[in-house]
Amino acid sequence: MDFDGVLSGKSVMITGGTGTLGNALVDSALEANFGELVIFSRDEKKQEEMRRRVMGPVRFLLGDVRNYNSILDAMRGVDMVIHAAALKQVPSCESFPREAVYTNTLGADNVMDAAFAAGVRKVVLLSTDKAVYPINAMGMSKALMEKCMMARSRMRGPDAATVLCATRYGNVLGSRGSVVPLFLEQIVAGKPLTITNPEMTRFVVTASGALELVLTALAHGKPGDLFVQKAPATTVGTVARALLRITHAPNRIEITGPRPGEKVDETLLNCDEFAIAEDWSDCYRIPLDGHRSTEPRCLVARDMVSKLDAGYTSRMTRILGVEEMMALLAPLACVHQARREGCVPA
Repeated sequence: MDFDGVLSGKSVMITGGTGTLGNALVDSALEANFGELVIFSRDEKKQEEMRRRVMGPVRFLLGDVRNYNSILDAMRGVDMVIHAAALKQVPSCESFPREAVYTNTLGADNVMDAAFAAGVRKVVLLSTDKAVYPINAMGMSKALMEKCMMARSRMRGPDAATVLCATRYGNVLGSRGSVVPLFLEQIVAGKPLTITNPEMTRFVVTASGALELVLTALAHGKPGDLFVQKAPATTVGTVARALLRITHAPNRIEITGPRPGEKVDETLLNCDEFAIAEDWSDCYRIPLDGHRSTEPRCLVARDMVSKLDAGYTSRMTRILGVEEMMALLAPLACVHQARREGCVPA
């Protein structure tokens, strides 16, 4: 991954920087000739773990996106911001929807306000497939974040000194909130793998794929742009079977029934967004108010609209089987950690 052209000599701040994406970004960015990396989060334990692991010009700041002043102080001298801090657990957000709004919507609003005040050049906000046709509090709070970004971009115009844009993708494999760590915990404990519906489909997103999308937004994003990752999908049952084969575990699978706010399939683009989408080969760009890009490589995805009346869903994309999922899951750090601890057979 080439970060040099985008991050060279820049000061880059990552909110929620101790998460899965933040760690992957740190590992990749440290190879680039950037000026400084600022990790902003509220988790002091994870910051200390990361501080021991990484070398180079990395600064760690404790703070919460709910606190405007702490974000503003952290952004002084920062060129670019990647806003990854969020509440991501669907059940938790269903139980405490106000908390989801405080962090995912109002917290993102604080980040944007602080970026304007501090003179940040570009902010990339990370959204989710659950923001499309949202039925749960997590998705609704992220959908409102997207709308706030677009409204602010519209008000400030195409020549805004601070560019706001966003990326949208599914759960990153192995990240907090995904089923992989849960299944591994159940395997290690000798418990059944609990699945609400084995036929549920989910987009398959790797950390490197998510980073490529963020890099695209950093390099090419215009005010109000939304970049959406193209991705294959798989069923939750396939993920469970793949992990059982990787670990040679005898655990059985137990069907528990649907949870509040849980979708059977996910959607990355609704049909109206497809009508104005530009095809950027490995992703789609949704321009603010349909303003087209002048770049010749951007093909408008008009031919897809008639085929995808329901939008770009995890049911209509390429579905990965057990063998393909095993190849993606085996290298994950959480699988390797379980093996190192001797809890899971090699």
